[in-house]
Amino acid sequence: MANPPTSPPRSKTVPKSLPATAWAVLGLLSFGRDLTGYDLKKWADASLRFFYWSPAISQIYGELRRLESIGYVESWAAPQDELRNKRLYRITPLGRDALTTWVRDSPVEPPVLKHGVALRIWLGHLADPAALREIVAAHREYAVEMLAAVSEARRTAATNPDWTYPEVVERWGERYWAAERDLADAMLRDLDELDLT
Repeated sequence: MANPPTSPPRSKTVPKSLPATAWAVLGLLSFGRDLTGYDLKKWADASLRFFYWSPAISQIYGELRRLESIGYVESWAAPQDELRNKRLYRITPLGRDALTTWVRDSPVEPPVLKHGVALRIWLGHLADPAALREIVAAHREYAVEMLAAVSEARRTAATNPDWTYPEVVERWGERYWAAERDLADAMLRDLDELDLT
């Protein structure tokens, strides 16, 4: 059986410039478990998607390769069954230092809002009013589904003492998706008030 590699020595250096997705993947590994790319994808789907997004499995593996090439992650093959191995990943001390520095010292970036529903309503002069209502109603339904999902995830996180801060973000996620639901209701009322005759 293959053993995990030994970690490189810790170094307090300024972290490399990485995309936010790389920091998110490294962050998933910072909770102290050795994970496969598939495990990371499942965890991203169960947590990150409520407030950031859930990267595709190909993006996760791409970020893992990048993180390993700069020494922030290490990997090794571990037996999965009689015929196959799986690759496990772990954050290195250098990666933990870089992630800690990024969390603590990086400038606050404004969130990037790419709201497809708002864009489509903004272009409402090209659509039938009934179609616009259907778009907003579908978004409202999605917000209700996400609110239920993040509430369930929060209940699960609340039982794990290591998830104190993720649970805070999941509470924020509940408020966010409730606000999206309420904003959709307000937009439906605004559409109803338009004089489209």
